[in-house]
Amino acid sequence: MMRRLRAFGAFWYDFVVGDDWRIALGVVLALGATAALVAAGVNAWWLPPAAVVALLALSLHRAVRR
Repeated sequence: MMRRLRAFGAFWYDFVVGDDWRIALGVVLALGATAALVAAGVNAWWLPPAAVVALLALSLHRAVRR
């Protein structure tokens, strides 16, 4: 039973986090910030696309730098 539970957790970790935990954290932070802004009454539809562009740029910068 524990082996299956561990395999299930490992699958979801690999699916969500993948190769770069920084990108996953950035997405979570962007979604949280969007939710907070919407709760405060701000029209925040622009934040997730902007975060994706910024995270992609950071990821590419790190990849090219290697």
